[in-house]
Amino acid sequence: MEQKISVAIIGCGAFAHHFVELFKAHPNTKKVYVCDLIPEKAEAFATEFGVEIIGSFEEALERKDITCVANFTRRHQHGDISIRALEAGKHVFSAVPMASTVEECREIVRLVEKTGLIYMIGETCYYYPCAMFCREAYQSGRMGDFAYGASQYYHHIDDISYGKVKEERGMPPLFYPTHSTAMLLSAVNSYAKKVVCFGCRTEDPAFRKDGNVWGNEFINQYVLMELACGGTARVTEARGFGYGRPSSYISSLYGTKGSYEFNNAQHLLYEKELGSETEKVHLTDISDYVNPADMVRNKTVPDFKERVANGEWQWSSPAEIQKKEYARIPKSFRGLKNGHMASHQLLIDDFCSAVIKRETPVLNAWFAARCNIPGLIAIESAKQGGVPLTVPDLGDAPEK
Repeated sequence: MEQKISVAIIGCGAFAHHFVELFKAHPNTKKVYVCDLIPEKAEAFATEFGVEIIGSFEEALERKDITCVANFTRRHQHGDISIRALEAGKHVFSAVPMASTVEECREIVRLVEKTGLIYMIGETCYYYPCAMFCREAYQSGRMGDFAYGASQYYHHIDDISYGKVKEERGMPPLFYPTHSTAMLLSAVNSYAKKVVCFGCRTEDPAFRKDGNVWGNEFINQYVLMELACGGTARVTEARGFGYGRPSSYISSLYGTKGSYEFNNAQHLLYEKELGSETEKVHLTDISDYVNPADMVRNKTVPDFKERVANGEWQWSSPAEIQKKEYARIPKSFRGLKNGHMASHQLLIDDFCSAVIKRETPVLNAWFAARCNIPGLIAIESAKQGGVPLTVPDLGDAPEK
């Protein structure tokens, strides 16, 4: 069992920038290295954060003193990088998605099962307040049996990182489904058995079959998923909507006893009065419980709704519902940057603690596969005009 971990951060891009300081500050960490194919990027990180540079990914795999790899490479490279790191005996923290093929997802799960190494997907939306509330309400029984839910990731292609990289611009939206799936599937503790998907075309030349390496022609993709629990989920991955924030959220979750709905800054819980002779429901506005604290403090400002629609107060400020999780955050994180609905600190603490304790994290390889694979299968459904396709399931994470 490791006493302290050493982490090689592979890929010094915009997303990795949010995590170097957190890895460095965690009490379980003794050393952080950074690496990038563009030396200037690694040098900038080293100067800003006071960490060392490692010359290449291959060197990081060979070094016995490096115990963990943090995979922040381009999203379609994640599977290969994670597999190579696991094969080299390294624990892996990976940005989303897990991989871009079902075969890579299978191999990651196989290697984790074989080696006992820790693999964790850095899915920010698992800790989004809306997802946490829906898990809490559903698991308490207040919603009854799950019937239908909808989650989505709306991020215009011109405002997303890979939209600015020519060779990645036409990537199928469902290569990146885990923000949507992680929220909804974790809320109802289920997984997809079958999917049917349709797509929306665009005039953007990058989204043509001959305009990208994936043969993708859809800028938006819409999936219906049959879940193992008997309910149905709708997931939308859109890169062509004229929409602001929040970009990732659960818009609705309906059960036999209660339902949740969200729009802009308003979160509502409806609970049916069972046994009543009327169609009466009890409505609770839970917005102050689910919205970030900074948003709640500013809810009376005149242009509140417009500022919410433009992403204000949705980055580093924890919501009331997140306070229970934040009770475990190490003191060394206080005052450090956070992000994505105050999820970053929770994710890094999960990973660093899991490696030291050798305990399977909640965002483990099996969960990651259940979030990722339905999107990959849905891409094929859309290509075939919306035919229903079965989703392979890699099972539950082992108890230990």
